[in-house]
Amino acid sequence: MNSVYRETKAFEDALAAKPVAVQYRLRLFVAGATGRSACAIQSIKAICQAHLHGCYELEVVDVYQHPDQMKAENIIVTPTLIRERPFPLRRLVGDLSNKDRMLAGLDISLPQRSVATGESVHAS
Repeated sequence: MNSVYRETKAFEDALAAKPVAVQYRLRLFVAGATGRSACAIQSIKAICQAHLHGCYELEVVDVYQHPDQMKAENIIVTPTLIRERPFPLRRLVGDLSNKDRMLAGLDISLPQRSVATGESVHAS
């Protein structure tokens, strides 16, 4: 009977624990030190810092320095952002400066705002 109590207690503790934040794994493929590459890097870093609150890994891959990774991931156009986690895998290709497009493509939802007060509203 002791083992049943311990298992039940462990289960209840796990349910009461704070949920684990989703961990994002992102890979950004760029072509050298161009203005377009710098803009893509800056855009994704700003979104990660503002919306993912440290729950992300971002790897920047220069296809000139690592052409093997470009082939392995079937990269044809740069910049290309691959969201490896959470599943499903997603790819954003081309201009990464549009914040709304980036958030939608990464499936990052923003808190809804009340039209009347402008305060955040949490959907249930």
